[in-house]
Amino acid sequence: MRALFPVTDQTASAADREWTLDELADAYAYPARGPAAAVQGAPGKPAAPWLRANMVSSLDGAAQHDGRSQPISSATDMRVFGTLRGLADAVVVGAETVRLEGYRPARAREAFAERRAAAGQGPAPAIAVVSASLNLDFSLPLFAEPLVPTLVLTGAAAPPGRIRDAERAGVEVVVAGDGAGVDPARAVAALGERGLTRLLTEGGPRTLGQFVAAGVLDELCLTLSPTMTAGDAQRIAGGPSVTAPESFRLAAVLEEAGFLFTRYLRI
Repeated sequence: MRALFPVTDQTASAADREWTLDELADAYAYPARGPAAAVQGAPGKPAAPWLRANMVSSLDGAAQHDGRSQPISSATDMRVFGTLRGLADAVVVGAETVRLEGYRPARAREAFAERRAAAGQGPAPAIAVVSASLNLDFSLPLFAEPLVPTLVLTGAAAPPGRIRDAERAGVEVVVAGDGAGVDPARAVAALGERGLTRLLTEGGPRTLGQFVAAGVLDELCLTLSPTMTAGDAQRIAGGPSVTAPESFRLAAVLEEAGFLFTRYLRI
């Protein structure tokens, strides 16, 4: 892996080698406050919730192949994926992605233990599932055997019986919407009120699209995979379009084996 941007004196001469997890963690550190601090790479606990997304896309814009992201990913992409989880307080994910990708609880990793302890974090990030219907199997390990209790973000009109099922399984149900769905801004605020300010969403595309439309996405970590899939696979963000395109600033680019690992910050 080598850094292509920002350009430094070492960029052209840097050896193409595997980065350590510590180096990746430094490269993806959460900002101390706001977009300006993120550009400078200042580590620390954000004063307010900071929501970053981590997605992968093929060259022709596909976010998945045959319904899953793994075919367009790589070993290094998965190391970045693990690093971003290792830095987060909570991972926000849509219910459909939980079902399709077979989500399991986040695990504690020794490589990030000291860093997390110094930041006042628990051993692993909480998983926060966005679901209007709560049509989830609460007997699965994600809900029944998490190291850190799993949360479900839902609306006030969620089926009461499913809320009781979730709570009996030890799941914390967080109401973040007045109707059947979840209000993205309220969801981010509710997590922040629980001390979960370093937020990471891994999609899916519909969930990411809702965060974008609500104007609450602060950062996009996008892996551009050197693959082509054709077909009609979904883009990284779906749902209704925004009134005006959101503008983001390029903050960093890493490269390995043709994969580009980019970071964009909302302007």
